[in-house]
Amino acid sequence: MSLFFKRPPLTGVDGDAVVREARALIERQLDAPSRRLFLRRSLTLGGLSMLTGCSISDDSHVEAVLTKVSRFNDEVQGWLFSPTRLAPTYTAAEITRPFPFNAYYGEDEIREVDEATYSLEVSGMVADKRRWTLAELRALPQEDQITRHICVEGWSAIGKWGGVRFADFLRHVGADLSAKYVGFQCADDYHTSIDMPTALHPQTLLALSYDDQPLPPKYGFPMKLRMPTKLGYKNPKHIQAMYVTNTYPGGYWEDQGYNWFGGS
Repeated sequence: MSLFFKRPPLTGVDGDAVVREARALIERQLDAPSRRLFLRRSLTLGGLSMLTGCSISDDSHVEAVLTKVSRFNDEVQGWLFSPTRLAPTYTAAEITRPFPFNAYYGEDEIREVDEATYSLEVSGMVADKRRWTLAELRALPQEDQITRHICVEGWSAIGKWGGVRFADFLRHVGADLSAKYVGFQCADDYHTSIDMPTALHPQTLLALSYDDQPLPPKYGFPMKLRMPTKLGYKNPKHIQAMYVTNTYPGGYWEDQGYNWFGGS
């Protein structure tokens, strides 16, 4: 037996624009031409309506649809993400100089963090919840990477970052590696969160230095999370606290409609 669902006609909504935006949300991080081609051919306004289970009849419905498409995009990116595939690395001669400053505020508003009083708060699903000073973090094994930072605004730059492999740190504090998320709170009132597979990726760093020098304030002193597998807005600076959780934490830009997964 066939079932037919009759939906109210669209009123006052540019359906083509909705589909274009939905496609852009899904395609933004899917670089493979075959996946883009599949999405272009298969994603229609009717498909969006079926995907979300609601009709697209006004602005609130459009917002709900795009939110669900964004969540679908997150799931697709998570499924495609490889915990072992490495992002490209570069030579020192390829470093972008000067490396651009980027934040949701101006360069004249960079947050200053006092090194003498700083400590990293660790909480959530971890065995060791003690705070970490910068000296203790710097005493852990360090490694460097020269990788490309990719901004959602369309520019990129190559930089050299040094610090603690995040997977090693999570194991050191006894984090539950089966948890879904790691969240971050920052001194500049920024917050974001990442999936555990990305947290355990071998190129994800708790970055404490830039270009062989202590991390400058404009790049996130005292510490930022450096992930060449994620877009720039997923790389928090001035980190003050981190927590491991199974509760979806969202993020500063993610709560405003950016894709949560944010893969580059």
